[in-house]
Amino acid sequence: MSVVALEEAQARLPELIHQLSPGEGLVITENDQPVAQLSALRTEKPQPVLGRCQGMLTIISDDDEHLADWSEYMP
Repeated sequence: MSVVALEEAQARLPELIHQLSPGEGLVITENDQPVAQLSALRTEKPQPVLGRCQGMLTIISDDDEHLADWSEYMP
């Protein structure tokens, strides 16, 4: 994490913001004491991981056995 004085941050704020990488931070100090932290936002969207739930779900195509339990509710 970079450290910059308040006076320098005021003079170069747009440049400092554009130099930050996503997730990177910048500490702003005044009289050698940290007073603020500037962080670049992560703008990339998380990508789905294909196959993450593989094998966790079993789909049975014909399940007439369990339909008998609901026969009184069916027309």
